[in-house]
Amino acid sequence: MVVQEQQPPVSVPDDRPPKWTPQRIAVWAGIALLGGVAWSILALGRGESVSAIWFVFAALSSYAIAYRFYARFIVTRVLRADDTRATPAERLENGLDYNRTDRRVTYGHHFAAIAGAGPLVGPVLAAQMGYLPGTIWIIVGVIVAGAVQDLMILFFSMRRNGRSLGQMARQDIGPVGGIAALIAVLAIMIMILAVLALVVVNALAESPWGVFSIAMTIPIAFFMGVYLRYLRPGRIVEVSLLGCGLLILAIVSGGWVAASSLAPMFTLDKVTLVWCLIGYGFAASVLPVWMLLAPRDYLSTFMKVGTIGLLAVGILVVAPNTTMPAFTDFAFNGAGPVFSGTLFPFVFIIIACGALSGFHALIASGTTPKMIEKERQVRLVGYGGMLTESFVAIMALVAACTIDQGLYFAMNSGAGVTGGTAAGAAEFVNGLGLAGVSITAEDLNAAAAVVEEESLVSRTGGAPTLAIGISEILSGIFGGAGAKAFWYHFAIMFEALFILTTVDAGTRVGRFMLQDTIGNVIPRFKDTSWKVGSILASAIIVAAWGSILLMGVTDPLGGINTLFPLFGISNQLLAAVALAVCVTILCKTGRVRYAWVPGIPLAWDAVVTLTASWQKIFSDDPRIGYWAQHTQYKDAIAAGQTQLGPAANLDQMEAVVRNTFIQGALSILFAVLIIVILADAIRVCVAHLRSGGISDSEHPHEPSKVFAPAGLFATAEEKRIQQMWAEHRPESPEAPAVLAGRE
Repeated sequence: MVVQEQQPPVSVPDDRPPKWTPQRIAVWAGIALLGGVAWSILALGRGESVSAIWFVFAALSSYAIAYRFYARFIVTRVLRADDTRATPAERLENGLDYNRTDRRVTYGHHFAAIAGAGPLVGPVLAAQMGYLPGTIWIIVGVIVAGAVQDLMILFFSMRRNGRSLGQMARQDIGPVGGIAALIAVLAIMIMILAVLALVVVNALAESPWGVFSIAMTIPIAFFMGVYLRYLRPGRIVEVSLLGCGLLILAIVSGGWVAASSLAPMFTLDKVTLVWCLIGYGFAASVLPVWMLLAPRDYLSTFMKVGTIGLLAVGILVVAPNTTMPAFTDFAFNGAGPVFSGTLFPFVFIIIACGALSGFHALIASGTTPKMIEKERQVRLVGYGGMLTESFVAIMALVAACTIDQGLYFAMNSGAGVTGGTAAGAAEFVNGLGLAGVSITAEDLNAAAAVVEEESLVSRTGGAPTLAIGISEILSGIFGGAGAKAFWYHFAIMFEALFILTTVDAGTRVGRFMLQDTIGNVIPRFKDTSWKVGSILASAIIVAAWGSILLMGVTDPLGGINTLFPLFGISNQLLAAVALAVCVTILCKTGRVRYAWVPGIPLAWDAVVTLTASWQKIFSDDPRIGYWAQHTQYKDAIAAGQTQLGPAANLDQMEAVVRNTFIQGALSILFAVLIIVILADAIRVCVAHLRSGGISDSEHPHEPSKVFAPAGLFATAEEKRIQQMWAEHRPESPEAPAVLAGRE
């Protein structure tokens, strides 16, 4: 009798959590106690400095508890993830966009793609209001809002063949809300990409070290992609070590190049960098995901996580104290020099990506769902990836809150109030009435000299301030005061690399969105493997954000700088769209009892963002309201004035009039679109609740034929099943093992 060989299991048969032993109970009780103590010290401290160590403990303890309990509850009870079900990466694998990818590489890609300017600069700017508001929102917000959105959108998109956020809204909410979502999502996406690219350009302009180091990550990524696909398939540890070594070599070599005769070759102006970014974004969008995008994002994750981890270790070793109080007066009077507006709603808008970001929903419904091997991996990739970004934001906040307050406000106050000089900045900062703050022009010049900069005055935008904070902390471990210049310039280059990965992944996601949208009229465009459609859509997307970016670097008061103030609000409005889609899908699929999971953050986000939009549109304070500022400058021109505020001449005043009109008009457009989407989502949910019917747009269940672990580290049972698969050898040696875990 011939016995047919049985295939090993494709999932862990019993996925129940480990039993509660006394040791396990003690560990989690210790984590909870440490977190409770840290939070108590941060929340109750008044009038005295607080050790930055407690920020690290509060964050990590909270993340551990949330990931272990809340994320597991969402994956198993709310979403009902099923590893016996084939994912789109398995069913539709084509080696181009759909690519079954090792969970560690997917996590690296997703984290690198979502972690852009927001978690670096947002918390730095929010430090104006004190350390406590930002800390609470970054940690609590990510647990109940940001990570929930990323996890759920990733799962729902994966169940729908990697469908984009706009298409999910169109199919699950309805034609009215769906069309509004398609317009809003695509418009906001293009604006976000241009903003992120501008930060990269500003960081790399005239910096041969940064340009060389980042340029070298491209051939390294190509090498890693070829290595994993053809040379040593599935050898993640090997390629990780090789890639990390080459990355360190590229960073060190950047310093050598900057000091050599090759420096002029890599010293690029802003316009040249714009064209380089446009070309790179196009290539990353059309090339197979395994060739450039995934390995480069994975490579970038080493530097991102490594640098932030190093910063956390530095905080634990150096133990710097905060110089910023828990709350400043600016949190309540709305008259801060960094940005205008009170704590509510603007601290939540400014922090943005560190706690909740609509941009993440575009990645979670773009590249990532087409790479997931098994459904339960969404917990690591979606929820875990967002927790990692939140930790980045906490580290950025700590870096800003531990530097001298006078230096902080001198760097982040505009040239219009500081005059752009050390003397003017010192006079302005000392006049703010900050308790215990007194700084001189000599102090500011000395601070600039230490990091080998001509001036640090009015270096707004948050990135230079973060670099100062990083240099202060890391020089306390490595090199002492003499190494501050090295760590400062390293941090600037790190920030550019950090943000660049969102531009390449975002461009590819924009291509998916545009193909989905055009596909409603020309069905062939929905096929992302159609090269003609991919090339055309990619060209349109890079032309859209590239043209706005080009205007931004050639017109100081126009282009992307016009849209930058809208970045935070529009990003949060995009999150409202994503959360509305999640609530609607739960209601339509008979899981209304769990609608509170995305429903609570949706309600909060809607209140915050629409309140901010209302103030930006209707406030009569020119520092806050777009139309108030528009009227102020328009009236000044009519009265014959030739300069006002940051506008040094009549042309710049006219630019402000034009820019504020665009800002105000777009604010109205985005707010109206979001209201339409929310209203339509409520209509659909109420209709399904009344009818009691079930409607599901996900792809039908198809059995999986592969196995992969769910978490970052395989459990003992998962290792046993992996061994069974290795002995079974279901795939021929010639079968593609593209970045998949087969070690």
